[in-house]
Amino acid sequence: MNDLFPCLGTVAALAIIFGFLAFLRFMNYKETIALAEKGLSRPEVKSSKGLLRWGIVTASIGFALSLGLYPIGFDSGYDYPLHLGPWMLGGFVPLFLGIGLVLLHYLTERE
Repeated sequence: MNDLFPCLGTVAALAIIFGFLAFLRFMNYKETIALAEKGLSRPEVKSSKGLLRWGIVTASIGFALSLGLYPIGFDSGYDYPLHLGPWMLGGFVPLFLGIGLVLLHYLTERE
């Protein structure tokens, strides 16, 4: 019973996040349809700052998760090198994904 509340909390948090993203996408769709009915089109934005922004945000979240998950290695009871166990993937995956997005921004930047 004690494990039920964290699971439901996690599912509820993910449902709220993905529900909000779906709502934003729906509103964007409705705006595009309203513009199309008036004979207008959405102006194209040629900004490459999106990769950089999302990369910084994702890397920051991954770094924060890595810092938060690191103390688990001291209480795990296993002898992992540097106390880095499989639980650290929750922080390392977004950290390196964010670093990859930042690198992609700088490597594909037009002059």
